[in-house]
Amino acid sequence: MMMKKKSFLLGILLAVFAIMLTACGSDSDKQEGEESQGANTEGSSLLDQIKEEGQLKVGLMGTYKPYNFINEDQEMDGFDADIAKEVANRLGVDVEFVAQEFSGMIAGLQSEKFDVVISQMTITDERKEQMDFSDPYITNQVKVIVKEDNDSITSVEDFKGKNIGVGLGTNDETYLRTELMPEVGDFNIMTYDDVVTTLKDLDTGRIDATINNIYAITPVVEQNGFKIKAVGEPIKSDQAGIATRKGNEELIEELNSILAEMKEDGTYNEIFVKWFGEEPQA
Repeated sequence: MMMKKKSFLLGILLAVFAIMLTACGSDSDKQEGEESQGANTEGSSLLDQIKEEGQLKVGLMGTYKPYNFINEDQEMDGFDADIAKEVANRLGVDVEFVAQEFSGMIAGLQSEKFDVVISQMTITDERKEQMDFSDPYITNQVKVIVKEDNDSITSVEDFKGKNIGVGLGTNDETYLRTELMPEVGDFNIMTYDDVVTTLKDLDTGRIDATINNIYAITPVVEQNGFKIKAVGEPIKSDQAGIATRKGNEELIEELNSILAEMKEDGTYNEIFVKWFGEEPQA
């Protein structure tokens, strides 16, 4: 009787042990499956993710008319916005615009707040170390801007000792600090988050000059009645590209192909003329 009892208890223990092993095995298989699924997600390219999600997230300022701005219908509009919409359309996905001050644009891209930046991001060697760029989609000529009654500043050579305004974190700020100031002598640089405030301070005399391109300032000047003017020859030309995180060569190749197609079939010209009233420079 005692032996039968011991055998019975041993059988129960073995059964419990077998169930535990099965449960552990199932949890392990489940964990391995989840890890495998996570690895597949991480291993897929950004281009694949965009197409799978059916959405291209685009970072842009939304305060830089006519390039990108919020229109009367509270929708993102402008040259950059139209380029982004057409790119997304040719990728076969929807576009989602994410407004971001330019000074935080690179950080926003790196933190995956958006997939690409289409916001007049000038292509520079320094930025190429942080981001990948498409081929240029626009060339902008930068000029000196002063008050209408200012005849003392006719070029950047006259900046010495003056207060010069510029967009915070822009390529123009880098140009003023690293190239122009060592060449012409010290001047005070005042930085701004948007063009409107920059030109307002210029109009009221808080700054003596700024640098920008006519395409960017014309709508702001017309809307606000600022008494300012562009002087001298262009001081430099900048080319903007679509920026994305490093290591996304497949996406860059697709973007370059789309931009080339847009130029070949005339879509790019239509967008350019719509916003700037003239054909793009060759």
